[in-house]
Amino acid sequence: MITVVLADDQPLIRAGLRALLHFEPDIEVVGEAADGRRAVELAAASKPDIVLMDVRMPEMDGIEATRRIAENPRLDGVRVVILTTFELDEYVFKSLRAGASGFLVKDTEPAMLLQAIRVVAEGEALLTPGVTRRLIDEYAAKVTDDRPTPELDVLTDREREVVALVAAGMSNQEIAERMVVSPATAKTHVSRAMIKLGARDRAQLVVIAFESGLVTPRKRRIPQGE
Repeated sequence: MITVVLADDQPLIRAGLRALLHFEPDIEVVGEAADGRRAVELAAASKPDIVLMDVRMPEMDGIEATRRIAENPRLDGVRVVILTTFELDEYVFKSLRAGASGFLVKDTEPAMLLQAIRVVAEGEALLTPGVTRRLIDEYAAKVTDDRPTPELDVLTDREREVVALVAAGMSNQEIAERMVVSPATAKTHVSRAMIKLGARDRAQLVVIAFESGLVTPRKRRIPQGE
């Protein structure tokens, strides 16, 4: 059974999500929060598999709530999926840096939302190649804070290559084809890199690749007349 906490300041949104999830035999809603602070409290109390987290909420926004959940070692098994009205790359990047495992907009089809919950519950990141590439192009270059640079010396050359390919938005299948190995071998390399770098999931590998300088953003090409 996949346990879920719903965090959104709009009662109607929470009611709709609860109604959708109620009919899934493998998913159970174990709590609801109308603000980020309560979402953190519920995550600590019930340790759900997934928190569906809105970005804009009172008391504490969803990004700060995500950060507090991700930084709590007792909540290592809790995964956050950001669910918001605003499809902005800046929110995506901030969410991933805070520790989110995925990002969906609220007009997502119900079937896709259900699939996302199951994918993230299995330990995968909900990060499409298109989103990853936009992050590289638009927002990675804007990281200017003084966070410690992740050390990549613990990785083998092969693992560094794999992390770079993950950050380029490639799936395990695409990585396998590029490196001429089996998908299982590619997945093993990704898993080992995650363990060595202390990454919660695939999404965090992307962030580490940016912050370490392993991957540098491409400059955006400006079409003529823009």
